[in-house]
Amino acid sequence: MQSTTVADVPSPLPDDLTVLDVREPVEWAAGHIEGALHIPLGVLPLRAQEVPPGRVLVVCKVGGRSAQATQWLGQQGHDVVNLEGGMLAWDDAGRPMVSDTGQPPFVHLH
Repeated sequence: MQSTTVADVPSPLPDDLTVLDVREPVEWAAGHIEGALHIPLGVLPLRAQEVPPGRVLVVCKVGGRSAQATQWLGQQGHDVVNLEGGMLAWDDAGRPMVSDTGQPPFVHLH
């Protein structure tokens, strides 16, 4: 399974890169990468057809769920990379996020 760090992710994100966020809806609403595709890990097998062809960066909170998603999608033939450290690392690096709540974005910690 391929993985990358936040430092190795170009800023701004390339147009040909899809960010796939596999966190739960409450986590997504609190803060996510603008333009990301949201498919929670639990329903990914049912919605895998929504993942576009091309390079996909898979994210979750710390990297565990996204590692599972990356492994599974890779077995389905997708060009996927896991983000080590997930959204916590993204936020720690000061990378931009948006929220669906009208509040400042943050990484939801359950």
